[in-house]
Amino acid sequence: MSEKPSGSGESTLTVVLALLVNLAIAVMKAVAGVLTGSAAILSEAAHSVADTFTEALLLTALRRSDRPADRRHPFGYGKERYFWSLLAAVSIFASGAMFAFYEGFRTVFGESEEQTRPLVGYIVLGLAFILESISWTQAFRQVRSEAETHGKGFWAFLRESDDPTVKTVFLEDSAALIGLILAFAGVGLHQLTGSAVWDGLASLAIGVLLALVAYILARTNRGLLIGRQADPSMVKAIWRRLAEVPEVDAVVDVLTMLIGTDRVLLCARLDFDDSLGANELEHACVRISAELREEFSDLDEIFLEPVPRTDPDLRRRVLDRYGDLS
Repeated sequence: MSEKPSGSGESTLTVVLALLVNLAIAVMKAVAGVLTGSAAILSEAAHSVADTFTEALLLTALRRSDRPADRRHPFGYGKERYFWSLLAAVSIFASGAMFAFYEGFRTVFGESEEQTRPLVGYIVLGLAFILESISWTQAFRQVRSEAETHGKGFWAFLRESDDPTVKTVFLEDSAALIGLILAFAGVGLHQLTGSAVWDGLASLAIGVLLALVAYILARTNRGLLIGRQADPSMVKAIWRRLAEVPEVDAVVDVLTMLIGTDRVLLCARLDFDDSLGANELEHACVRISAELREEFSDLDEIFLEPVPRTDPDLRRRVLDRYGDLS
């Protein structure tokens, strides 16, 4: 049985907390970057600016995806969450990773710059780590709670989740904590060796980190926008449930597609008992739909199509999609 997770309310809290934290950190890092002349700290400032912009996009995703279905969009606006989350991934790469690469290459291959006031950098990076930990903890708690609700392991849920907002916040906060450690190492090695190359290398490492996070998030949202099937365990449970219906002789095909977070479109092709009359078939379809909605709360739209299991064209298409299931 599918259960609803905590809903968009906790996702909104997670995103708002991350936005406020990143905005404060971006200002601190920018000031520290100017005072110290550290490329790594300036890259981290750009990282936090990108994260702040990302949270704004995620808030837009949450607000617009909750709009009800209408004539123009009969299946609702759930996929808007995937679109705005995809833009958030682009923002992480365009504003964060590219600036970090620029600062890194400029520092490594340009004229050597003298480090000033490294203590300011250490203090700001330490404060930023504390604030980022608060945001990361909230995101971690939400992912863990939703994973337990769905009966999945933490990493399995994070990989398969159809809510890109909390995944984006968790990954970007994780990247932020790692980025702060890299920046701290860059500033420290610059101070110890007197060479700005270490600072530049730390900036390049931050750029690689952000590019990797952006790629993971972009690939996730691309799959959701294209039209990913529902959780395989849910699909199998629906298949078994339909096979138990007295009026159904055989389940020919089960098609699902995520049309939003916790919203699934279902099309089931069923070979019904040939002895059923038209009226009996209609009432059976209505009853089956109601029973499925009651058992699987994520089902948003349900289409039941009576088909013969022996149809060669239909069987070929099922085999092409899934292979031989016998």
